[in-house]
Amino acid sequence: MTRNTLILVGAVLLLLGLAGLAMPVFTTQQTKDVAKLGDLKLQATENDTHVIPPALSSGVLVVGVILIGAGFVRGRAR
Repeated sequence: MTRNTLILVGAVLLLLGLAGLAMPVFTTQQTKDVAKLGDLKLQATENDTHVIPPALSSGVLVVGVILIGAGFVRGRAR
C-alpha cells in the first residue's frame, strides 16, 4: 500500500470507530407488505435496533490510528 492509501484507510477507520463510540445504538425501519387484496394494500413498519459493541469500535479506532502512523512513518522513510 502507498503512503496516501494507508493514511486514507486509517482516517476512514478512525472516523468509523469514533462514530461507533459516539452512537453505539441505532435503529433502522423497514416497511413490509403484509397483505394485498385488489387495490387494498396492508403494510407494517418494523423497527430494528442494532448495537455496536464498544470493544469493536475501540478496536477499529486503534487500527485506524496505527494505519495513519504507519503511513507517516512510511512517508518519512523514503
